[in-house]
Amino acid sequence: MDARTRETYLKPALVVVGVLFLLLYPLMIYWPAGWQWQPVQPEYEQMIAGVYGTLGLFLLFAARRPQAASSLIRFTAWSSLVSGGIMAALAFRDPAERGHFLGDVPAFLIIFIVLFLLMPREEEVRSKRRF
Repeated sequence: MDARTRETYLKPALVVVGVLFLLLYPLMIYWPAGWQWQPVQPEYEQMIAGVYGTLGLFLLFAARRPQAASSLIRFTAWSSLVSGGIMAALAFRDPAERGHFLGDVPAFLIIFIVLFLLMPREEEVRSKRRF
C-alpha cells in the first residue's frame, strides 16, 4: 500500500478511534461487561476516561494532518497493543472478567492493527519535514 492510500484510510481511522476514545466513559456505563472492570471504581473510571478522552480529541486533530502527528499515532498504536494485552491477560485470569474478550480487549487490539498498518512510515515523515 502506498503512502497516499494509507493516508486516505488513516484519516477516517483516526476519527473513528478518536470518537471511540471520547465515548469510553459511556461505554463503561452502558456496556459494563465489556468495558468496566470490577470492582467498580468511579474515580479510576473518570481518570481513565479523561486521559483517553484527551487522546481522542488529539487524534481528531491529527486526522487533519497525520504526517504532522506521526509520534502521536505511533504512541496510540503501541499503547493500545499494551493495554489490550494486559486486559486480555487479566480477563483470562479472572473468569468474572471474560466479557472483556467481546469489548475493550478486541477494540484495543484492532486499534493497534489498523493504526500500525496505516501510520506514516518514518521515511515518509522525514521526506516531508521542512527545515
